[in-house]
Amino acid sequence: MPDIEFGCLPTVIGSMPHTDPTGACSLVTRYLKDIPVWPQLPRRSFRENMYAQFSQDFPGEVLKDGRIYIDRTQDLDKPLEQLYTAYLENDIDKYPISPEYAAGLHKFLSLTNLSPLAVKGHIIGPISWGLTVTDDRKRSILYDDILGDAVPKLLRLKAAWQEKELRKISPNTIIFVDEPYMAAFGSVCVLLTRERIIELLDDVFRGISGLKGVHCCGNTDWPILLDTSTDIISFDTYNYAQSLSLYPAEVKKFLDRKGTIAWGIVPNDEELLAKESVASLKDRLEEAMAPFTRKDIPFPQLIRQGLLTPSCGLASLANEEAVALVLELLTELSLKIKQQYM
Repeated sequence: MPDIEFGCLPTVIGSMPHTDPTGACSLVTRYLKDIPVWPQLPRRSFRENMYAQFSQDFPGEVLKDGRIYIDRTQDLDKPLEQLYTAYLENDIDKYPISPEYAAGLHKFLSLTNLSPLAVKGHIIGPISWGLTVTDDRKRSILYDDILGDAVPKLLRLKAAWQEKELRKISPNTIIFVDEPYMAAFGSVCVLLTRERIIELLDDVFRGISGLKGVHCCGNTDWPILLDTSTDIISFDTYNYAQSLSLYPAEVKKFLDRKGTIAWGIVPNDEELLAKESVASLKDRLEEAMAPFTRKDIPFPQLIRQGLLTPSCGLASLANEEAVALVLELLTELSLKIKQQYM
């Protein structure tokens, strides 16, 4: 994929409150001309919950009563063998994402009126998925020697299949790996070493041939994620601007290797949205960038190698009107930044 300096173009994380994929795609294509995203619709079905959505065909997968778990009483040898064979042979068509699990993705793939600079997809990360999904004894499967090793293999195949399909819309693809659980790194909730986290993420990233990003919507140990092979770091700038600025040397190294920062500057909360305007969000974004400029990172570089996003997914919003407001603020802010600095 060619190097792209996005210049603070707008895009979104992925989830939306819609139950109708047509309506969700309509909003996306109306506002996000340059980097549209397929909408994840968790209110439509539990299968579109971010943890269930990419679980399809994992050995022993059970979806029942709004819960996902792995049934270890099943004979898992054959499905595990099939998964590893597909992984080793890069047979991504063996592990597609079906319409039952991602109606928004399949509706998006059917659109014919798009000509974007790039197209964005997303997938749950191996740390968050492997620690949230448990076996029938309620033990996180990432701590299982056999199942834990299978987690990034399945997600890598799912990401590669998704990317292949998105290339039908644009040859330039971006796949975000969403890792909300990384906000708990360092606590008793995450008994994983730094090296293991990097290994798990890079296993998934190796299946992505276009640009790959990692999104964490809380405070985390950012140098771990910056040390992966990711091309984009996506963070909740609105609520946690200081968290990334604590690591200016690591961020400078990341940017100097042509990395991109996705600034999650528009809040995904109605009360906060009501208090904001394009002008106030611009001020907030510039304040978030200021600590980096004081540490020898040029402001123009931050602008050139930046994306603008909401702080996190939009499924938490009450209705479609709130989503439209987020997208309107986001696109107008991007235009304002470009007019002043590009």
